[in-house]
Amino acid sequence: MNTKKIVVGSLAGGLAYFLLGWVVYGILMKDYCATNMNQTGMRKEEEMILWAIGVSNIAFAMLLALIFSWSNTSSILNATKMAAIIGLLVSISIDLSFYAMTTMYQSRSIIIVDVIVNTTLTAIVGAIVYWSMCLGKKEA
Repeated sequence: MNTKKIVVGSLAGGLAYFLLGWVVYGILMKDYCATNMNQTGMRKEEEMILWAIGVSNIAFAMLLALIFSWSNTSSILNATKMAAIIGLLVSISIDLSFYAMTTMYQSRSIIIVDVIVNTTLTAIVGAIVYWSMCLGKKEA
């Protein structure tokens, strides 16, 4: 395991998650989420704790980097597929837990949308993590 590559992949992926999450959830889906999610437990945008979001994004990107390293993932396509599967399973797990135990979701349709969006974001970030881990190699 190359620690430097894992750190680089984690930081690149964390930054990508942060920016993509802001664009997708903070801009493109803002109204959809506000309509379909119970907002009583949500922080106002100006009260969000950005460092915690950043650390969360880096931690998830590090999970992907570690899995790619441990599994000797050999191509960006394999990394993207693997990340999509991880994103799908994690999203289903978290969204259904929230649906079962909270009043966060106003309908089941938000769960489907969120799972699709998170799976897509995780696949994209997985590709970025893998690509950044391969910087300096002749083949990516």
